[in-house]
Amino acid sequence: MNKPDWREAVVEATERYHRRAFIDNDPIQIPHLFTQPIDIEVAGFFAALLSWGNRTTIIGKARELMGRMDKVPGDFVRSSNQREWASLQGFVHRTFQDTDLLFLMDYLHRHYSEYNSLEDAFLGSAASAAEWDGRQRLQAFHDRVFSVEWAPKRTRKHVPSPDRGSRCKRLNMFLRWMVRPDPQGVDFGLWQRISPASLMMPLDVHVERVALQWGLLTGKERGWHAVEVLTAQMRLLDPADPVRFDYGLFSLGVEQKVLRQHQAKSPDRL
Repeated sequence: MNKPDWREAVVEATERYHRRAFIDNDPIQIPHLFTQPIDIEVAGFFAALLSWGNRTTIIGKARELMGRMDKVPGDFVRSSNQREWASLQGFVHRTFQDTDLLFLMDYLHRHYSEYNSLEDAFLGSAASAAEWDGRQRLQAFHDRVFSVEWAPKRTRKHVPSPDRGSRCKRLNMFLRWMVRPDPQGVDFGLWQRISPASLMMPLDVHVERVALQWGLLTGKERGWHAVEVLTAQMRLLDPADPVRFDYGLFSLGVEQKVLRQHQAKSPDRL
């Protein structure tokens, strides 16, 4: 597609898929189970971290985790103690294990003892907060989480770092959920100090598939650089809210995958 075509296609796909019904089959349904901001933050954080693999499995494991937290994730993180965290032992989702979960619980417990919102973990000083870009916010968060000497090395892969080249898809998605004020009611827009304009695209295999087809990426971009390139393209369409186009690109990529799987199972016969 040439430039005018991809712009029109991205806008059209976003209008088609960016609807309240998106929640029904997406991990974002987990924080939508709650109404209190701290519950939404904690549920959203863990639902995002678990978001790799089959979406049905992701949603099931996230619901299991909320059950282990007595369905009050914010209060469980803030007010419970390590003895009560025994209910979390044995939790596993792919390579995410209870060792990772318990360490992150400890981090969140310490954080909420000082701050009212997880937004503060992605901010620097009051002077620098407005100037930080998406990369700096994610790196600052990663550095805060792993600032203690007892942090398990294995957990670092679950809280990725742009400085190490990661695309940080799950954290970018979490930030989209928390930051974007959304007239469609999908994202929450809870946080006020981070601008939607500074958010970065959550780049996964589905988004990448469509981006490559439309020439938004060339295939030569690697790691975090690919996120920067794709986000820059989306800012050409909407500088104030570039990640709103994630809905269209992601949903088209999923749709194409399903279609290919169906065709593979039911090949045309002469």
